[in-house]
Amino acid sequence: MAQQRGSAAQCPSYTEPQNLTGVSEFLLLGLSEDPELQPVLAGLFLSMYLVTVLGNLLIILAVSSDSHLHTPMYFFLSNLSLADIGFTSTTVPKMIVDMQTHSRVISYEGCLTQMSFFVLFACMDDMLLSVMAYDRFVAICHPLHYRIIMNPRLCGFLILLSFFISLLDSQLHNLIMLQLTCFKDVDISNFFCDPSQLLHLRCSDTFINEMVIYFMGAIFGCLPISGILFSYYKIVSPILRVPTSDGKYKAFSTCGSHLAVVCLFYGTGLVGYLSSAVLPSPRKSMVASVMYTVVTPMLNPFIYSLRNKDIQSALCRLHGRIIKSHHLHPFCYMG
Repeated sequence: MAQQRGSAAQCPSYTEPQNLTGVSEFLLLGLSEDPELQPVLAGLFLSMYLVTVLGNLLIILAVSSDSHLHTPMYFFLSNLSLADIGFTSTTVPKMIVDMQTHSRVISYEGCLTQMSFFVLFACMDDMLLSVMAYDRFVAICHPLHYRIIMNPRLCGFLILLSFFISLLDSQLHNLIMLQLTCFKDVDISNFFCDPSQLLHLRCSDTFINEMVIYFMGAIFGCLPISGILFSYYKIVSPILRVPTSDGKYKAFSTCGSHLAVVCLFYGTGLVGYLSSAVLPSPRKSMVASVMYTVVTPMLNPFIYSLRNKDIQSALCRLHGRIIKSHHLHPFCYMG
């Protein structure tokens, strides 16, 4: 069980929060307390984690090794895959270790570190999806000027801007949590250090901190979503003016994979947020958290590879080069 500095850090009504002893450890709820189910869940999530890492690494390798994919769209896709690896690596390995060791303890410093990286990579995903929507907008609405507008300098700047905005969001969350010195409880109703769960454990009335977090959510969450919606609003108008159905299909197909990932990312994120606020059982709300933090990064490579012939061809050529390096002669169907 968690050991704390001093007492249980409860909040008496007659004591000011800053006079209480701080917490040194938290307890994560976990997906199940059944000891017989722990190895099964650990094996399941280990398999999902390996599929996620392998799938996203294959996307990165395919894009970096194939000159046909050295375009802005695939440059952003490889960075999204890298962010997805970091996003799922923030929570899943710790959860698997906890299942194997039957331990729910996470240190105060470890909790803040996990929360910081979770916010960083989640915001990075958010920003990159917005950047990719802008890339599709330029490609469809300004095709003749696409290479001029989406030049390597701008692409690199957009990646750096997304990273620094994500880092700012992460550090602002960290700064707010460091100001919370009093907690009502040490039990976090999730399998990772969710920022919203940590705020719920506070025993002081942190109205200003809540307003800051809501403001940050509006800036770092709503603005990227607004950018995506605006880009697709501009994309739909010229596509509808295409006279042939084949032309409309080709135009929409360039956005299909990105749109599917956007719906999956924001859909599972919204369900996770609403379930934590509405569902009375924490374990039921954790199912939505699993969808958001584990399933979504795992499905993204499949969405892009299954719907994209360029990625399929690049993976096939990569496989051929690997086999050729071992002095074999495979036959690779290029589809």
